[in-house]
Amino acid sequence: MTGTPIGDLTLVRRGSALSALYMQEHRHQPDESTFGPREESATGVLGEAVRQLREYFHGERRTFDLPLDPTGTDFQQRVWAQLRAIPYGRTRSYGDLARALGSAGASRAVGLANGRNPISIVVPCHRVIGANGAMTGFGGGIERKVWLLDHERETLGDEGDVGSGRGGTQQMLDLPR
Repeated sequence: MTGTPIGDLTLVRRGSALSALYMQEHRHQPDESTFGPREESATGVLGEAVRQLREYFHGERRTFDLPLDPTGTDFQQRVWAQLRAIPYGRTRSYGDLARALGSAGASRAVGLANGRNPISIVVPCHRVIGANGAMTGFGGGIERKVWLLDHERETLGDEGDVGSGRGGTQQMLDLPR
């Protein structure tokens, strides 16, 4: 577990790859008994993930370079690969992702796969919004989703296309920077 501006994160590895990253009160977090033994220190892939997450939260990292091993169906894996292609500070709609997958009518299926993403932040499901620009579901909570998008927008300055008003989420959650 590692502390961040959006609360503690639980990182899970399978072998030498990151297999899950969960926020406190994450909507689809499995029972911790399925994680295996707790590691007292973050070494290997977990240590590298902690380092890269710190860089991300300090505005020094825009992409993650970690071996990943999320569990999911073939379709979910394809959606999660598309999520990793969304640039830092940018957003896409569920329909955009469905079209990129060659399944223009699969927006709902894309949304379900997005909601089952087990590696939040690293696989940036927070960058997916409703077709009308609405902030829609996020396993870690809408407030955290908005915080992450605001963080990326602020880091990019005029380069980004996301945000919901400077600092609003930070004030609401009272999260330190």
